[in-house]
Amino acid sequence: MAQTTLDQTQGLLAFVRTVQTGSFSAAARSLGAAPSAISKAVARLERRLGTRLLQRSTRALVLTQEGSDYFDRIEPLLRALDEAGDVARGTDEVQGVLKVSAPADLGRALALPIARDFVPRHPALRVEFSVTDRPVDLIREGVDVGIRVGQVEDDKLNARALARVPLVLVASPGYLATREPITSASDLSRQAHVRYLLHGRPQPIVLADGQRIETVPAFDTDSGDILRTAALSGLGIAQILEWSIREDLREGRLQAVAPSLGMPSLQIHALHAFGRHTPVRVRRFIDFLLTWFEAMAEVLPPGVACRHKE
Repeated sequence: MAQTTLDQTQGLLAFVRTVQTGSFSAAARSLGAAPSAISKAVARLERRLGTRLLQRSTRALVLTQEGSDYFDRIEPLLRALDEAGDVARGTDEVQGVLKVSAPADLGRALALPIARDFVPRHPALRVEFSVTDRPVDLIREGVDVGIRVGQVEDDKLNARALARVPLVLVASPGYLATREPITSASDLSRQAHVRYLLHGRPQPIVLADGQRIETVPAFDTDSGDILRTAALSGLGIAQILEWSIREDLREGRLQAVAPSLGMPSLQIHALHAFGRHTPVRVRRFIDFLLTWFEAMAEVLPPGVACRHKE
């Protein structure tokens, strides 16, 4: 009976990690096992359940409907076991793996302080830092903390407000040198623009008073990093997070456009899917983020950004 229970637990963990990582090989690396062992553990689990959880092909693994339903029930249980382990070890011990996801432009700003200041403080903790602009499913992909800009749409996640980040309109000196001065909303509407794509839709310029300015597209992208690159290349005006191009403004590679027009700011959140007993590693990391964002806000013009407490 004990062996059967152990085998079942191994199968559950192998299945959940395979779904989260997308392959037997990646799950094996995560768990320190051979890919064949992970595949066999999942196969044994399927035999016990009497149903197919994963459709296998030479190119990909795809969850069946039964597999998707099973994952949604099992993953929170394994996550709760992880939380219980942290509780048992005590609140001062930070170890294991911390998986973090952030959008590309903000990720560039966070990479140095995380590597320089956070990681050395916790030598028993391994950090996996993923930078991507695609929507990340924290639960299915096994991400501990997701850093998001803008409105939180998933009510299943716990959100901790970190700061408000100002948006700015910028363009390269080369682009601005060939244009008449841009001072009004009507001036902006006649310019070429580099636009950010959200869920496949180009975003208009939005002013602090809520006014939306439809723009003439020169280049569209769903990547904050590429948005910055296109603006640096002189393709047009971009509305972008101030923190992601602060050095470019300081060094003169980009210049503020129509600064007299008020720009809005966006809320940054740290999201996680843990329950009442949030793991120590997650709490410590979010505390670190709060401190870092607070320090960043202090060097912005008054009223532009501030830390928000829950």
